[in-house]
Amino acid sequence: MSEHEGATRATVLVTGGSGFIAGHCILRLAASGFRIRATLRSLAKEEAVRASLESAGLPEDAILEFAQADLMGDDGWAEATAGVDDVLHVASPVMPGHVEDESKVIVPAREGTLRVLRAARDAGVRRVVLTSAFHADSWGHPNSDHVFTEEDWTVLDGPGADAYARSKTIAERAAWQFVRDEAPSLELVTMLPVGVMGPVIGRDVSGANEVVLHMLTGQIPAFPHLFIPVVDVRDVAAAHVLALGVPGAAGQRFLLSNGPALELREIGDVVRQQLGERASRVPTRTLPNVVVRLGGLFSPSLRALVPDLGHAKATSNAKAVGLLGWTPRDPREAILAAAESMVAKGLVDLREWPCPAATRLGLVSRGPHRYAPD
Repeated sequence: MSEHEGATRATVLVTGGSGFIAGHCILRLAASGFRIRATLRSLAKEEAVRASLESAGLPEDAILEFAQADLMGDDGWAEATAGVDDVLHVASPVMPGHVEDESKVIVPAREGTLRVLRAARDAGVRRVVLTSAFHADSWGHPNSDHVFTEEDWTVLDGPGADAYARSKTIAERAAWQFVRDEAPSLELVTMLPVGVMGPVIGRDVSGANEVVLHMLTGQIPAFPHLFIPVVDVRDVAAAHVLALGVPGAAGQRFLLSNGPALELREIGDVVRQQLGERASRVPTRTLPNVVVRLGGLFSPSLRALVPDLGHAKATSNAKAVGLLGWTPRDPREAILAAAESMVAKGLVDLREWPCPAATRLGLVSRGPHRYAPD
């Protein structure tokens, strides 16, 4: 079944339906003619999530329903997967950087993934496409000119491997082990996107979009000498849907990237050049490496940045392009779409801080924020 044969009205379950990537997957599935069921931790959010998707372009004739299920509990998963042909398992806790209690990230990621896979197996689901991350591929390796592919795995105790990288790695490895040992008839595909940016759905900002947000709001005085490989969220969603229809995708990992990693200052330049005065708070200065290293002696958040200072990880998307027929757009389109959507939704003028991205850079202390992760 190709992506465009969704008109047969196959039913796809999307977990974490209120999330950034999940929302774009729902839009892509709907445009391709699939029936969609999406999980929410609480159905009290259904009206708001549906309104956000409709505002983002959900077709009027889309068949979309919601089911209540939480990754940390068994209730609701049998009902959510009943009658489903395929699953896009997108939901997962997102906490890059320093985390005091790593179990709060690792346990939900692993146990939630296994819970979804068990329900999918018991319901006779054909294929599960799991959203893993570049964090499960390239963290914990010494800096070099190595080009990362799907053959690589994060080294759990290696340099720079944080709780989020460990959670994504452990969860993905557990998924592959489960399918091998307990669900051999269940087809598994995993997606490993790099930094995901693109148009915001609703009013929550998550993923690498937070980097653009804290630039626009001036919550960082200068850029650390860091690089981020960027992929457009719309292309990430397209890859997930393509993976449902390509027979050869079963049993494969796909690294979703496009082009060389971009320096934070370069991302800021892209935003400033496009938005002009609306980007007046985007910094122009670079934070010397020595300052970050010194700060890392006192700040765990800054310490987590030190291994990657000045190093751009190289990636290959040849497998996704060749096997899935994936055609990603220029990462700068993702950056600009993220910035434009935040300005259009009035998110840049919000004053309730700190946001998670600024916190993770060690530039502000942790505290309440309104920018919720997926």
